[in-house]
Amino acid sequence: MRMKKFLAFACLALLVPALNIAFKSPERAGVDASAPDDTRGRTNVPVAPKDTIRTGADQTEQYVPYLKGKRVAILANQTSIIGRRHMVDSLQALGVNIVKVFGPEHGFRGNASAGAHVADEKDAATGIPLISLYGKKNKPSKEDLADVDVMVYDVQDVGVRYYTNINALSRLMEACAEYGKELLILDRPNPNAYLIDGPILDMKHKSGIGMFPIPMSHGLTVAEFAQMANGEGFLTNKMTCPLRIVPVANYRHSMYYTLPVKPSPNLNTQQAIMLYPSTCMFEATYLNHGRGTQFPFTVLGAPYLKGIYDFSFTPTSIKGMAETPLFMNEVCYGLDLRNYDVNKLLKRKQINLDWIMELYKASPQKEKFFDSKLSNQMNSIEVQIGTSEFRQQIIDGVSEADIRKSWEPGLSNYKKMRKKYLLYKD
Repeated sequence: MRMKKFLAFACLALLVPALNIAFKSPERAGVDASAPDDTRGRTNVPVAPKDTIRTGADQTEQYVPYLKGKRVAILANQTSIIGRRHMVDSLQALGVNIVKVFGPEHGFRGNASAGAHVADEKDAATGIPLISLYGKKNKPSKEDLADVDVMVYDVQDVGVRYYTNINALSRLMEACAEYGKELLILDRPNPNAYLIDGPILDMKHKSGIGMFPIPMSHGLTVAEFAQMANGEGFLTNKMTCPLRIVPVANYRHSMYYTLPVKPSPNLNTQQAIMLYPSTCMFEATYLNHGRGTQFPFTVLGAPYLKGIYDFSFTPTSIKGMAETPLFMNEVCYGLDLRNYDVNKLLKRKQINLDWIMELYKASPQKEKFFDSKLSNQMNSIEVQIGTSEFRQQIIDGVSEADIRKSWEPGLSNYKKMRKKYLLYKD
């Protein structure tokens, strides 16, 4: 049997009963999926009625019976909730035997700074061993999984290639494939699922923030990505991981979804999450993109733009967010996007290139603009964007239309391929 058919059968075997019953769980989602207060004036955004979207985790009736009597390990962080309670606490209360928890970047509780290594420890609340996959190792070992019958993955993603959760998921899939463990994915909405844009990663720029030949914003939930990773041979040696999936109920990609928990310390507002596909590219420039403030990814600036822009902000050291931000304690001048109408992004369905083109043109220090060493970044703009041409295109003042043309036919081919793995309508 071909792998695609196997995956479809595996998903349906779990999910068919769910499609014919009313969803009545004692653990309500507690998620307001309607547009938040800071999206006033955006009435044409597709919005899910309050409390109708149910994440995979919230549908305990679909998977708790399956987990009962098994030794369970979970890859989770602070976004792994059932209702308003952490899923580890909830599943223990429901009689699930959780033998260990694996933590990704930012740690199990989500309080580690971006890029900071996280040590193994024990969870103070439950006593369960916590094993970091963002420290000495990046995937479970044979010994880690020796006393595990089934792995569970439940981590909120934001749908962008350089957000490292899908990397952690792929390595977990490899470990499960290698050591014969089934992976249960409790799916969650992607708040940027409407957006499929950016160049396909040129694999010569493969890195820790880009491991797969997908665009900057990939338009997939984590379960859809997992199916793609299996089907397209993304895993090492093209191995495939046995998957069992609980999809999000009452969801489609075009829905505006407000996350109930911040997915990481620096994505601390819905505005930041929606701007992230467009503003994270500034990590590879000589500009501060809000790190060291309480509004990262929503402001852009540098001291050398004084006199060009009126808006200013001053980055400082903030524990757990950015302890040594670029231009720390210096006044930066630039763009304030905190009140930018994200409906413009939802209408265009494109990453915004205007901001990087504008700021490069305005910069009096163009020779430093893409110098990642000056900004203490490990990643060049080529690694961040995923293509060799982008730097020179911005320097040469190439039009946005021509930049986008250079992303073809890769982007169009990806969109066609993506359709094979979708669990939800666009």
